[in-house]
Amino acid sequence: MVGTVATTLIFSRPLDEAALAEARLIARRPRIQPEYFDVVIPPNIAPLNFRIEESGDQFVVRIHAVKGGAVEIVSRSPEIVIPPGAWRRLLMENRGNTLTIDVFVRREAAWWRYGSLKNRIAEEEIDSHIVYRRLRPDALYYRTIGIYQRDLESYRESAVLDGRWFGEGCVHCHAFQERNPARMSLNFRGRYGDGCLFAHDGQIHTLAARLGHAAWHPSGKVVAFSRFDIQLFYHTARMQTRDAMDSNSDLAYYRLDRRELKTVAAIADPFQLETQPSWSPDGRYLYFASAAKLWPDYVTFPSEYFSRLRYDLKRVRYDVEADRWGPVETVLSAEQTGKSNANPRVSPDGRFLLFTLCDHGNFALYQPESDLYVLNLEDGKYRKLECNSEFAESWHSWSSNGRWIVFSSKRPTGIFTRLYLAYLDSDGRAAKPFLLPQRDPGFYDDFLGLYTLPEFVDGPIAASPRALLSAVRDTNRVPVEDIFRMGPARSPSGHDRLRPE
Repeated sequence: MVGTVATTLIFSRPLDEAALAEARLIARRPRIQPEYFDVVIPPNIAPLNFRIEESGDQFVVRIHAVKGGAVEIVSRSPEIVIPPGAWRRLLMENRGNTLTIDVFVRREAAWWRYGSLKNRIAEEEIDSHIVYRRLRPDALYYRTIGIYQRDLESYRESAVLDGRWFGEGCVHCHAFQERNPARMSLNFRGRYGDGCLFAHDGQIHTLAARLGHAAWHPSGKVVAFSRFDIQLFYHTARMQTRDAMDSNSDLAYYRLDRRELKTVAAIADPFQLETQPSWSPDGRYLYFASAAKLWPDYVTFPSEYFSRLRYDLKRVRYDVEADRWGPVETVLSAEQTGKSNANPRVSPDGRFLLFTLCDHGNFALYQPESDLYVLNLEDGKYRKLECNSEFAESWHSWSSNGRWIVFSSKRPTGIFTRLYLAYLDSDGRAAKPFLLPQRDPGFYDDFLGLYTLPEFVDGPIAASPRALLSAVRDTNRVPVEDIFRMGPARSPSGHDRLRPE
């Protein structure tokens, strides 16, 4: 074999190269888990370790491309762990080329060779880190809810802030200014009350407010928030969340430069549910999901109201310097799609809007029918992305170069939410997604946690966990006026009624 060879395990006796050369071919690909084949991978991704699901007493895996030496793994175990240094060199030398994986298995004293597994190495790198919320399926109680970060170029995972550190508290809705790990916000509630942390260029301050989904303006001067009242529906047997909906929600925004929480009628219409804010890359528009508020019908006919709650995608113009808002525009209506449109996220080049389409509401995570769609903002056409499955797809974000997305998916079991990465080309078409790699190929067999709200960042979080925890415990918080007032809600019959808190 020509070139540099890396091995994870070498036997006392030499590997019989002649026997491998004469291995009998099986005219199909080997079964492996995770299914790391026919995908596009970043040149800076950690090794895609996998398990060979074919019987045998010895395994050889050769990974090679057009340039450089091959990487060889020899093992008595079907668990294939790829040497990171050799993997990194191979990928970096072969941007844009095909990566081939050949699998040899010995059983009954004979060697068998399977059809090659092929992937393409992208030219474009992926952001080095993602930040996500990690929790258990039984998160009716806080217990183990935390914000974690993961280095995509290795397997390093670390806690940013975990609710167990302050009495089984809840941590949620983290956000960043243009994927900058030095400018972050996240919300918490629990033993020390409710608050919102802002880590901003080495400084941390806490806002005395209970807020939800957040989106940083590209200027770093403004953060838009939702404020919602969530109704959860449970399986009676195991008390697992079956579905969720907003019974009341509005948007507001926080001026970091003035430390002032504000809202306006354009984003807090008393007759609408506004949620899931997201800025355009140029900062000129705030995108969000919005649905008609039919509160009396929720009280009288909750199941009917629940199934009819469908969101439009809207946007509103904003001038950050003048602090002035324009009129609200409908970008894509539920009437057009026949479903509920949720979680709008604009690509870094401003061309595409990535969103979720589900049957009702805006919590796509609990609906197996939910899928990722992309809307071309230049011609107004939308279509289903190629990376969907039969299970729920939700919570998604773009990489800084717009070539990668990360999203939550309940594939393949429909129970546990995992993170998948997918390449999008210049036309907004997605390649087959691949599971977030782990050092242990069997990691997901035993891991009972869920991943949600993944966000790309271009480095590790600047604020230390100790500093963030100290800010949670500090009761000296920036006071803000309660800007969320009671307002009327309208039923289909036209009768108005005050909505409860």
